[in-house]
Amino acid sequence: MNEITSNSAPGETGKTILLTGGSGLVGKTLTELLLKNGHTVHHLTRNKTNRTPGARLFLWNVGQEQIDPASIRGVTTVIHLAGEGIAEKPWTTKRKEAIIKSRTDSIRLIYGLMKTHPHTIDTVISASAVGYYGDRGEEELTEESGAGTGFLSAACVAWEAAVDEAPEGTRVVKFRTGIVLGQDGGALGPLAKTVKFGLGTPLGSGKQWMPWIHIDDAARLYARAAEDPSIRGVFNMAAPNPVRNEDFTRMLAHYFKKPLWLPNVPAFALRILVGEMSTMVLASDRTSARKVTDTAFVFSYPNLADALKKIYGK
Repeated sequence: MNEITSNSAPGETGKTILLTGGSGLVGKTLTELLLKNGHTVHHLTRNKTNRTPGARLFLWNVGQEQIDPASIRGVTTVIHLAGEGIAEKPWTTKRKEAIIKSRTDSIRLIYGLMKTHPHTIDTVISASAVGYYGDRGEEELTEESGAGTGFLSAACVAWEAAVDEAPEGTRVVKFRTGIVLGQDGGALGPLAKTVKFGLGTPLGSGKQWMPWIHIDDAARLYARAAEDPSIRGVFNMAAPNPVRNEDFTRMLAHYFKKPLWLPNVPAFALRILVGEMSTMVLASDRTSARKVTDTAFVFSYPNLADALKKIYGK
């Protein structure tokens, strides 16, 4: 399995960082930021044509346990974002298994390579999700809060446990991420579309807390973790001001100048329509950003209004 050459020369300063999930919403933005900061970026990909400007691409196939050993050459930091989409297909037993294994088997494949080949990796940074906490109502959720119940929580627990299998002495950072807001994909697109067509409405009671983060802040946090060796452990990756579902929906309607005339979609109706997947929008997670801000990280978009203004320019 050979390196896929890039037209852009690698950076001459900074770290060499191996990124999984580099073609995703966060991965693209993060790659641009890392390159801008003078780092060399390696992407692991299954697709030879999946080129990302500035990144050096290497082949892997998690299902077949194949990975190019050259991908870790000179690398000091791994950032693990890869995983099957949570909301793309119904949660059949097979799909649930794929969601978990795509996250756990992929990092274990890298760890296996580290055991059999010389390397300089001293840091592993991984995504996780606020789904770790389950449905917690009004409880303020810090990184010390325990795991919840349900599939999303179980998936995050397995995901984080796999990341923690890093070789002894490795600095490990895990980010429990809220809804990432960006213009090009992610959860915001479908939500905004319903509002644009005048069909927006709060879901369930509308009182559930929605932790969110602007994509630029998410990328900055990953970059900060890569560059600052004092950052280690688990962090909530969500803005310091979570909002309730009904307020999120109203703010979107305000930006698009659309009325909210439909009644709330009842929770039972969502459960009938999409089954267990309804927990993605009905669960309430009031996350705290205190641990992140205690590191002197300053959010560019601490409030939802600021984030939406940046995205939609209104």
